Amino acid sequence: MSIMTLDKVQTIKTLNGIAESGLNVFDKDGYRIDNDSDNPDAIVVRSYNMHSMEFDHNLKAIARAGAGVNNIPVDKCTERGIVVFNTPGANANAVKELVLTSLMASSRNLFAGISWVESLEGEGEKIPELVEAGKKQFVGNEIKGKTLGVIGLGAVGALVANDALDLDMDVLGFDPFISVDTAWNLSRKIQRAMTIEQLFAESDYITVHVPLTSDTKGMFNKATFNIMKEGAQILNFSRGELVDEEDMAEALENGKIGKYITDFPSEKLINMKNVISIPHLGASTKESEENCAFMASRQTKEFLETGNIKNSVNFPNASLPYTGKRRFTGFHKNVPNMVGQITSVLSNYNLNIADMVNRSRGDYAYTMIDIDNQVNGEDMNGLEEAIKQIDGFITARII
Repeated sequence: MSIMTLDKVQTIKTLNGIAESGLNVFDKDGYRIDNDSDNPDAIVVRSYNMHSMEFDHNLKAIARAGAGVNNIPVDKCTERGIVVFNTPGANANAVKELVLTSLMASSRNLFAGISWVESLEGEGEKIPELVEAGKKQFVGNEIKGKTLGVIGLGAVGALVANDALDLDMDVLGFDPFISVDTAWNLSRKIQRAMTIEQLFAESDYITVHVPLTSDTKGMFNKATFNIMKEGAQILNFSRGELVDEEDMAEALENGKIGKYITDFPSEKLINMKNVISIPHLGASTKESEENCAFMASRQTKEFLETGNIKNSVNFPNASLPYTGKRRFTGFHKNVPNMVGQITSVLSNYNLNIADMVNRSRGDYAYTMIDIDNQVNGEDMNGLEEAIKQIDGFITARII
């Protein structure tokens, strides 16, 4: 177990191209951007694979400018007391716009139509006549008055649901784990599906916005396809593994599913009938990259300066108003009497507790304590040594 104090200048290392507007959060007086550093205080990353990287003892945080963290060795970071942040919702508008664009374009057979027109190259003056004769094969459907089923009403799903209402669609939502904050942002006109089976049965279009878990993997399969309307269209901008591709191929071939639009191409999908594969463009906008970079940087700065944690994927979120008092923060195993041992050490040094917070997440916990009185250098050294002796402590800082 190690104890770290907050140095005057914090070193930030970036991997991949992080938007400059986001990195501007780190003011020049207190921070230094050094992408060659072997000993940074924090790393801001996009998709760079970090699994083979070695982390110095000084590393306190890794911030992913995006939602997924499969490129980061989260378990290793947790064992070392390194906070891993992500940026949920920062790219939500970008994904929403692509979902709605794909919904309308696929309904009007726009992708197939454009591809067909490109095949007419070389026909010269015959093209207008050929277009008039051939356009009948691309007759589509309007989405007005159709039912859109939205599975998962988080940051993206809620935006899709609300905007689909403005397109005069009927919207049916299903999310058994909806948060209070999200519920406040949803239109009252969105109908609630009591079961996912109800949503499958009543929707003309289905869009899914849930994480990949053992429960959701392959949730779109032969059994669920059989519940759906004939010719239903499915949009997947969450994770490719949510869909059983073998069952999808069969459903597309027999017409049970009209189209499958996905942001996750695979070898099986590329030439599959009625599949529209998009090259993972959901969050690929300039605005999205800037939003993610800003959010990742802001969360990292807040943690380095105050110890507060928001949007961590491996440690509990914890917040305590920062008043400028000396603050102790510690990561430790989630075991009985840990807080009691910490407060006992503080008491032995005649230190008064002004405020504190303790949060747990699975096998790990995080504690922040504001100390009411001054701590001199001699007491600081003794305090550090005493805390090191507490069994189950991972790492700690004094801010």
